Formats: sequence, C-alpha cells, structure tokens
Amino acid sequence: MPILSQLIVYPIKSCAGIAVEEAQATVSGLCARGVHDREWMLVDGEGQFLTQREYPRMATIRPRIENDALVVTAPGMPPLRLPLALDAGAPLLRVRIWDDEVEAGDCGDAAAAWFRDAVQGACRLVRFRPGLERPTSTKWTAGAPSSARFADAYPLLLIGAAALDEINARMRAAGREALPMDRFRPNLVVAGTDPFEEDYTESLRAGDVVLKPVKPCARCPIPAVDQATGIPGPDPLDILQSWRAKAILDGAVCVGMNCIVFEGAGGVLRVGQELDIALSF
Repeated sequence: MPILSQLIVYPIKSCAGIAVEEAQATVSGLCARGVHDREWMLVDGEGQFLTQREYPRMATIRPRIENDALVVTAPGMPPLRLPLALDAGAPLLRVRIWDDEVEAGDCGDAAAAWFRDAVQGACRLVRFRPGLERPTSTKWTAGAPSSARFADAYPLLLIGAAALDEINARMRAAGREALPMDRFRPNLVVAGTDPFEEDYTESLRAGDVVLKPVKPCARCPIPAVDQATGIPGPDPLDILQSWRAKAILDGAVCVGMNCIVFEGAGGVLRVGQELDIALSF
C-alpha cells in the first residue's frame, strides 16, 4: 500500500525546509504549527524574488518553529527570531514572483540586515499577507481553482521515493554520486509506488484530503546545489535530460508533479498515512 513517507514545509522560499510529522493541507499549501509553506520570501531592491539560483547560500539558512517565533540560523550568524504574530502595521512592498505581482509585508531593517549578511547580497525579507489570494493558473488544472503563497507555480510538489531511486541508479551508472531527496525540494514524498508513477497519477486520497497532480515540475539548476553546504556541484540535469525531458513543456527536464488540493482543504496529512491512488489510464 502506498504511504505518505515525508512531509516538508519551507517557511522561507528557497531556504531549508522543516520535516514535520503532520501538516494541514490548505488550498495554498501545507501549514504546520501555524507556519505556512513559502510564507516568507527574499526580494531584491526592486521587489524581484530571490532564490538559490542567484544565491545558493540560501540553502544553508535553516528555520525552526519555536513557540511563538520562527527561529532562523545560518553558518556564522546569530539566530534571528521572526515573530509568528502578524504585524498589522508592517509597511507594504510591491513584490514580483514570475509573472505575478502582490503586496507583501516588509519584515523590517533588522531582518533585512541579517539576511543580507547571510546571503552576502542586498535583499529584504517579506511576508505573505493574510487574506490575500494569489490564484494559480487553471491551464493545467482543467479549470479547478487553486492558489499559492510564494511557491513558484502550484501549492504542493510531490515526488515518489522510487523516482529518486531510479535517478540515483542512473547517476551511479554514470560515475556520479547519488543525490538526497532534498535536492528536489518536495513537500510530499510517497513510498510504495513505481518509479515516476506520479507522472500518470490522477489523484491521491489521504483520508478526507484528495490531492490532484496537475503539472510536471520543470527543473532549474537548484538540484545541483548541495543543500547542506550551499555549494553548487555537478548539475544532474545532464543525466536526467536523456529520459526526463518533457515535450509538453518544450523539452524541459521534469522531476515531480505540482499538485493542488482538490477536495478536503483544511484536512490533516500525516507521515505514514496510507494513500488511495487513482491512475490516469
């Protein structure tokens, strides 16, 4: 029986994730202990979002949830406490993520200075505003509505554990080192399925929650970044290109599936939960 083997929340876009035992599946992504996936984000002076593509050191910025704060650490840096309580008076910044522009709450000069030193580049930290919706494209959802905070495209990313096993078999055959799952930054990892079964999965039911894979995840250079050190290494996309290029995405190399919460929004997902999977053929 397939099971949900990992749940990961990424409080700050492109920084390290937090593995959790359970999380609420909201329309706009996972939420654990009051912290939402991609609730915070770094932007440059023009409000453009920043990721490990520009600053691979972001991988070494590690958040943890501690009582009423998100505590953030990085090598050689003192811890930074970000209050979980919303600051209603926070100044608003117009920020841009891909083709979307939204107003986000600025987290202040002290946070900006901390992250500037951590990534060694000018930036500011912003937070997604409560009550705001950032609708996702319905092009891939057959019209089904969804939304996201600061995730790239859709609220959830799912990968099967067997997909990584096959990737690593091919990596080793090419004389390369195996990759850990964190290189692909999923929210949900499923065990007990065939390699890349998620590509042709119609839906996954976990209790009252139904997840629907909608779009293959086109990969950028981030899987080349060692998530423990923030140091880029050999890009695995050259190995993946030979069999993971998708014509429906103009030949982009794809690993994992973007998903939406199709039914049961607000329900709880748990590690070890059995999944009822419907295939699309």
